[in-house]
Amino acid sequence: MQLKENKRKLLPTMVLAGVMSLTAITSACGNNNNAPDNANASTNANATASDAPANNAAEDNGTNELKKYDPPITISYLRPWGPDVTFKDGEDADNNVHTKWALDKFGIKLKNQWIAPSTNNAFETKLRLSLATNEKMPDIISYRGDFTLVRELIDSGRFVDAGELFDKYASQTWKDAMNEDPTVWYPYMEDGKRVGIPILDYAYNGDPVMWIREDWMQKLGLPAPKTLADLEKVMDAFTNQDPDGNGKKDTYGLAIGFKNWLNTWMSDAGWIFGMYGTQPNQWNKAADGTLEYGSVSAGSKQALATLQSWMSKGYLPTEAGLYDETKASEDFTAGKAGIVVGPHWMPAWPLEDVKKNNKDAQYKAYALPAGPDGKVGRHGTTNSNGVVLINAEMEHPEAFFEYQNYLFDQLANPPAGGEFENGMAEGYDWVMVDGQVKKDAASTGGFAPEKYTLTFDGARIPSLNMQVLAKLANGEEATTPFEKKNKLSATQPLLEAAKIVLEQKDAVMPQMFTGAPTETMQTSNDILTKMEKDTFSQIIYGKAPVDSFDKFVEKWKSSGGDKITQEVNDWYKSVSAGAK
Repeated sequence: MQLKENKRKLLPTMVLAGVMSLTAITSACGNNNNAPDNANASTNANATASDAPANNAAEDNGTNELKKYDPPITISYLRPWGPDVTFKDGEDADNNVHTKWALDKFGIKLKNQWIAPSTNNAFETKLRLSLATNEKMPDIISYRGDFTLVRELIDSGRFVDAGELFDKYASQTWKDAMNEDPTVWYPYMEDGKRVGIPILDYAYNGDPVMWIREDWMQKLGLPAPKTLADLEKVMDAFTNQDPDGNGKKDTYGLAIGFKNWLNTWMSDAGWIFGMYGTQPNQWNKAADGTLEYGSVSAGSKQALATLQSWMSKGYLPTEAGLYDETKASEDFTAGKAGIVVGPHWMPAWPLEDVKKNNKDAQYKAYALPAGPDGKVGRHGTTNSNGVVLINAEMEHPEAFFEYQNYLFDQLANPPAGGEFENGMAEGYDWVMVDGQVKKDAASTGGFAPEKYTLTFDGARIPSLNMQVLAKLANGEEATTPFEKKNKLSATQPLLEAAKIVLEQKDAVMPQMFTGAPTETMQTSNDILTKMEKDTFSQIIYGKAPVDSFDKFVEKWKSSGGDKITQEVNDWYKSVSAGAK
């Protein structure tokens, strides 16, 4: 405990040192009250959680009765404002259709404590400076981004046990959504307390499927690849049988890029390791229930041997080690590669670009193939993409739950005839034209009022989106407002891919360590990561034998890996116990 107290005392100095250099960088790019002590903050937090005055706010879980503050109250908040958020003329982050709605509906004035863009680290720099100089924090901080900053905020001791408030005030709809994956709380826990409330996102949103040039498959008479052996036949044909018919040997099998590493969000190679029962660059649950680092498991050696073989046969781009996710996918859209692995939404971007180069090009989603022992594995997608922190001195923390409960109950899956049946705000994300509801950008101007909310996207139920897409893929009728909205925007290839994602959901291998960097990670991770990347690249390119993996594992363990493994498992035990 003494270590934690020392960390908190040192935090302002440490943060300020980092902020000074960040400020210089941000200023070069043209960017731009006393807080309570920790003892008082803790006391106030306990009082707030248990004794907050109702002031016409909900006191009981699951109540559907709408409350309104009279006179109105103010919720001060901070959140980064990205370039994707646009306003109508005369509106801004503090005065828009959503802030007017919150005032009219709940008697809540939403007020930015200050405004900074999400670009060039401007928001992070300003918030770190506020934290380091002990400035007053707002009632709510909503944030997506640098996890280190999130931990700095949590470690400051200025924010309440939000889990306690959540248990007391959250609606059943919101609780059910959160309970779809209770591990979303883990990154924001401290001493067994759930300090931050995870901002939920759609489940499986980044889980990969295999996209293949269907016109090449048909031209060469190839069957769907269900196994590793099947896949290698397809890749060999794409590499050696001139699938584009130009008389040149200028195509290859699989587009991957591992500049940013192997287990990634697009042009992914993690599924290759999944065929051998592991995922690299993440912590996986072992058979005995402990966590192990996937890159040092026996399965990774087998996957590296497979990648080395593919590289030697020309199935992979020689530039794979230099390609990032986007650059690798460009080889697919340029007609050079026949296969790319990535999320179900890739038909929206960038796959359609393949038709710019060949109007007759076709692509189709396929399930990930099984390895030699029948294993299929893919990385998962976390059900959250941000966090809400509640100030220990917020006068009416229940007001945030009034606001967010309504969004979960009415917006996340809108009922027919409800306020949000057509969209969030008429004249913004939907308009009425000749008696017909129009939602396309040409009609509406492309405004997205859900992006004005405290939690960036209003409210999302993780399982809902993919379930609806799979239902539509089966040809079932869209009956609810949410289903009808998806039917308008989703193409058939996207729907079919979503169905495959759900059909292979048991293949998911989620990242199991989501905590702050451990003590040994902070001192050793850079060295261990460099060692890993160097060894893996050397093996894939055939510059080192596959057996060099064994020496890498020994050195990884002795250079801090064993100690990190112990620390990671200690963390996992603590959060698992704290979340029960």
